[in-house]
Amino acid sequence: MNKVVASAAEAIKDIPDNCILMSGGFGLCGNPENLITALHAKGVKGLTIIANNCGTTDLGLGVLLKNKQVKKMVSSYVGENKEFERQFLSGELEVELNPQGTLAERIRAGGAGIGGFFVRTGVGTEVAKGKETRVIDGHEYVLEKPLKADFAIVRAWKADTWGNLIFRKTARNFSPLMCMAAKTTIVEAEHIVPVGELEPDQIHVPSVYVKRVIQSAGLNKWIERRTVRKKAS
Repeated sequence: MNKVVASAAEAIKDIPDNCILMSGGFGLCGNPENLITALHAKGVKGLTIIANNCGTTDLGLGVLLKNKQVKKMVSSYVGENKEFERQFLSGELEVELNPQGTLAERIRAGGAGIGGFFVRTGVGTEVAKGKETRVIDGHEYVLEKPLKADFAIVRAWKADTWGNLIFRKTARNFSPLMCMAAKTTIVEAEHIVPVGELEPDQIHVPSVYVKRVIQSAGLNKWIERRTVRKKAS
């Protein structure tokens, strides 16, 4: 039952070209930095990545995009990344945009085995183009289908050796949903503890959804854009 492996390279060694990958994180918060670096080093190509956004031009998932390892992004927010803009406008990158809540619910539906759901967000916009719509209680809704992945990479605050996970504050974001929606979930954890040390009621993801765990190292915990008040004179 011990799911701890020695390195990020070993943890992602079976991620192939042209697979569907979910990556936890919100902006640069909660990014699985070690696993992204390992994917960059491996040079896996043709990835379809499901994530809130694609990092920045030089950080987070942006390093994979810049290295031409990403074929398609399924995202909510695509700012802060000039290379993303360039590749999209030049036709090099396929992009599927989702309202943020819809993206989260599609991932949750994928993990929960739900075949689809109707939502009002996006009705009458490009988001609804080509999708089934239905009038319910006098309002038009659009059908959204679940998202699933071959692999998910996420970062937890704490994990035990079996793969039970606890996330910290906003670094939690999409990660628990992605753990459920992927065939294989790979986790890097800031702290790895023996089984029994985590308070059961505090666990966000049970070990049944986790395949491998590695120890995070050298985390930068970047901030996309720091805004502070000027110091009073």
